[in-house]
Amino acid sequence: MRQTWRWFGPKDLVSIDDIRQAGVEGIVSALHHVPTGNVWTLKEIEQRKAEIAAMSDGAPSTLTWDVVESLPVSEDIKKQAGNWRAHLETYRDSMRNLATAGVNTICYNFMPVLDWTRTDLAYRLPTGATCMRFDLTDFAAFDLHILERVGAEEDFSDALREAASRRFAEMSDDRKTQLARNVVFGLPGAAENFSLEDVRQHLDEYRTVDAHRLRTHMAAFLEEVAPLAQELGLRLCCHPDDPPIPLLGLPRIMSVETDFTWLVNAVDLPANGITLCSGSLGARPDNDLPGMMDRLGDRVHFLHLRNVKRETDQIRGDFHEAEHLAGDTDMVALVRAALAEEARRRAAGRADANIPFRPDHGQDILDDQKRQAQPGYPAIGRLKGLAELRGVIAASSHAGEAA
Repeated sequence: MRQTWRWFGPKDLVSIDDIRQAGVEGIVSALHHVPTGNVWTLKEIEQRKAEIAAMSDGAPSTLTWDVVESLPVSEDIKKQAGNWRAHLETYRDSMRNLATAGVNTICYNFMPVLDWTRTDLAYRLPTGATCMRFDLTDFAAFDLHILERVGAEEDFSDALREAASRRFAEMSDDRKTQLARNVVFGLPGAAENFSLEDVRQHLDEYRTVDAHRLRTHMAAFLEEVAPLAQELGLRLCCHPDDPPIPLLGLPRIMSVETDFTWLVNAVDLPANGITLCSGSLGARPDNDLPGMMDRLGDRVHFLHLRNVKRETDQIRGDFHEAEHLAGDTDMVALVRAALAEEARRRAAGRADANIPFRPDHGQDILDDQKRQAQPGYPAIGRLKGLAELRGVIAASSHAGEAA
C-alpha cells in the first residue's frame, strides 16, 4: 500500500517539510484556487508538482503528486444546466493536462452543493483532543431555524423537530453563526465560499433533480470522461457521499454498496473506479467496509482510511471522527482486505497493484490545537493515525498473512 498525505498547497499550515518528516511517499493535492469549471492548465499543474518536489530550503523532497483530490465536478454538470456542456469539455481538457504531467489518479465526487457536512469542526473529547462531529439535532436546528429551508419540516420527525427547536432556543448568537459556518464550510481549501443565500439558491435550482435524475446525469458524465481516462491511462475514482444520507432535501446517490456497483457498471471500464472512504461509508451501520473491499476491490483506485464512532444505531444519526483504530469500522479487517486485493493484482500482473491510501482526517492533539490547520487535517493527529495504520499493515503483511 502506497502511503500518501493530503496537502492543500503553499497556504497549508502543514508544510511539505512536515510531510516529508512523516515519511510518506506521495502527495494528494488539487488546484483549489482554480474556480470550478475552469481548465487546469499544464503550467499550473507543473507548478504544483514543483512545489511538492522541493522543501523550504530548496532540497528535493522526493515526494511526488500521486493523486488529485479533487478535480471538482461543477454544479452545472450535476444539474445538466447552464454551462454544463462547456464544463464537461474543460474537465476533459484538465484530464488531458494531468495525463501529460504524469498525474494519473483523479478523485472526484458527485455530491450536490456541499462536499461534506459537519456541525462541529472542533468537538472536544474526554481526552482533550478535538475532532469533527455531526449532530443530527444541531443539523435540524440549522435546517429549520437558520436556513429556514422550504419543506424542511417534512424531513424530520415530530420528536426531532421539537428537540431542534429547544436546541436552537438555547444557542447563543455566536453558536448560531458558528453552526451556519460549519455546515456550509464545504471542501477544505475550495475556491467557493458559500453564504446562506448561495445555499438557498442552489437548493432552489435542485428542486427538480431527484435521485433518479442525478444518477442519469452522473451516467452521462461518466460516458464523457471514463473512456477518455481509459485512453489516457488515468484512473478516476468517485468519493462517497459524506455523510452518506440525504440532507437539505438533496439526493444522495453514492452512499451504499449498491450505488458503487451501479457506478462501475454504468461505464464498465477499468478506469472507472472508486475512492473507498472508510469514514464516509462507515457513518452508516449497514455498510460493510471489509466486504466492500473484497467485492469491489478490483475497481478501488484510492483509499481513505479513517474511522468514525456512531453515537446511535440509526442510519441517520450522530457520529464523530474517532481514532483510526477506535471507531466502528474494523480497520484491521479492511487493511487485510486491501492487502489481499493487492496480492491478486500482483498475481494478475497489474501495474496498479500498489493502492495509494492516505490517513484521512485525524483528531487535533498536542500542538495541532495551536497550529489550527484545515479542519480534519492536523499534522500530529494524522501522523498518529498513519503510525497505527503502518503497524496494522506491517503485522498483516508478516509471514504472508495478506496472501
